[in-house]
Amino acid sequence: MKKQMLSAATAVLALMAAPAFAQNLAVVNGKPVPSSRVEVLKQQVERSGRPVTPEVLAQIKEELVAREIFMQEAKKRGLDATEDYKNQLELARQTILIRELFADFQKKNPVTDADIQAEYAKFVAANGGKEYRARHILVEKEDEAKALIADIKKGAKFEDLAKKASKDPGSGANGGDLDWAAAGSYVPEFSGAMVKLDKGQMTDTPVKSQFGFHIIRVDDVREAQLPKLEEVKPQIAQQLQQQKLSGYQESLRAKAKIQ
Repeated sequence: MKKQMLSAATAVLALMAAPAFAQNLAVVNGKPVPSSRVEVLKQQVERSGRPVTPEVLAQIKEELVAREIFMQEAKKRGLDATEDYKNQLELARQTILIRELFADFQKKNPVTDADIQAEYAKFVAANGGKEYRARHILVEKEDEAKALIADIKKGAKFEDLAKKASKDPGSGANGGDLDWAAAGSYVPEFSGAMVKLDKGQMTDTPVKSQFGFHIIRVDDVREAQLPKLEEVKPQIAQQLQQQKLSGYQESLRAKAKIQ
């Protein structure tokens, strides 16, 4: 009869203790390590893009137990009473609170599909129109440019002269090729002369810019090839989110009284 009573009492105590153990990952030197800390570290791992596998979860648990052991030792040595520790603790507290503030703002002020579509429309308006596949030869002196134009008109290949004479190392090595670009990508003097040329046409006179003298040839013209909305939607969303957050930060600074 006594054994049955003891067994029953043991079972009751076990049931009463079960919730407490479930709330703790471990108990280190009598101090519990809450299981809630596991979830915090799991979220940090997930934010970094890593999957939380059983192996990673085991590492997280080991890390939390190790932290508790080391923290207890640091406290024994009085390191938590130093001024340096207190300053670092305050900075860490600020960092966490600020991160939570910004996360709360972004949650309550999300970027909508309408925002993204409006931004994409601006992008199309600014980058639409024609694109040019142009080549150029850049030299320092006007007379040198005039001589090269004369050579090309006599039959010399534009590409060969660009490789030999152009001081633009990027395009010169490729026969003067500048790839596809909108006129706005170039300095005004260059683009102004380029857009007047038809496909296959070359400037008859050197074009002066801040870089020197250019001989320009247009190999082809097409309508601008812009990415579709779905292709750039994540980048636009991220950009708009950052803009909203920056605006929020500036508004808080503007309202603050700094003496």
